[in-house]
Amino acid sequence: MTKKQRKPAAFDIEESEDELLPLEFADPGGEALPVEMLTPPVAEPKRRGFSFGKLALGAFGLLFSMAFALWLDGLIAGFFARSVWLGWMATALTAIAVVSLVGIALREIRSLMRLDAVHSIREEAEKARQEKLPKHARSVQARLMRIFADRPETARARRQLKELDGEVIDGPHLMDLIETQLLGPVDQEARRLIVNASKRVSVVTALSPRALIDIGYVLFESMRLIRRLATLYGGRPGTLGAIRLARDVVGHLAVTGSMALGDGMIQQLMGQGLASKVSARLGEGVVNGLMTARIGIAAMDLCRPLAFHSLKRPGIGEFVGDLTRQAAGGKKEEKNKN
Repeated sequence: MTKKQRKPAAFDIEESEDELLPLEFADPGGEALPVEMLTPPVAEPKRRGFSFGKLALGAFGLLFSMAFALWLDGLIAGFFARSVWLGWMATALTAIAVVSLVGIALREIRSLMRLDAVHSIREEAEKARQEKLPKHARSVQARLMRIFADRPETARARRQLKELDGEVIDGPHLMDLIETQLLGPVDQEARRLIVNASKRVSVVTALSPRALIDIGYVLFESMRLIRRLATLYGGRPGTLGAIRLARDVVGHLAVTGSMALGDGMIQQLMGQGLASKVSARLGEGVVNGLMTARIGIAAMDLCRPLAFHSLKRPGIGEFVGDLTRQAAGGKKEEKNKN
């Protein structure tokens, strides 16, 4: 049965603040649409392997490196022909640049290896859940304990797991215990990061005068959120690692059709009643905040060393209340100023 939507004029924001936590949205046809349908599907880490594209990219990269080295050799030889001290200065600067590039390359390789290590833990954990013996589960526990050894929010969980070491002999039960005790506090911090990033995007895009600023800030905040989530879960990505994660997140959302909400989605998702309580700019801010939250949820799937089993995966409904309250508060301030 189709619900009859209430007219926008029937709402007063000052009298209906308790209704700003909608449990369901309305689709364009008027049917009730659960808010969790906006949550993106679970993102799975991609398997990295051989590809002809990587081979071609490596070959062209090596070819251009050789061409650059040849050009640099001619440049240094030219400096020596002009003046000996200029030639030695060019040689010293080249050596400094080469050492710096090697350091950057080693740092990026280490960051990629850390991301791969997190993904390997995820694969090992899935195997451990299929076995009754706790051998693989204890291996996963040891690797996670090393990753979170310097994290204060996991200190209590690590102490409790050490006290129970050897007492749990069932593999799946031990994996459930590891997830709830060790990753529970980290998931709470991850949710806080997503909420704060979504709020910042909602406010900035609602106040910015140019669409180009909106796009730029959403990209900046999304990239920073992905990097923070990866660091939170032990990945600590460098520039290349963060770009790879961002590419995987955007690719997953694009393939699943969760990247954009589309035009007029304020009325379609929130219903005419809630949409009437916020201005157009504040409504756009809410939509951009929801998009940032979806990016954060997908990044959480890819960065988390264990897939969600014992703990509930965050849904978009957990962030709607914060964003709509913020939008309603902004609308109230606008009304008071007027």
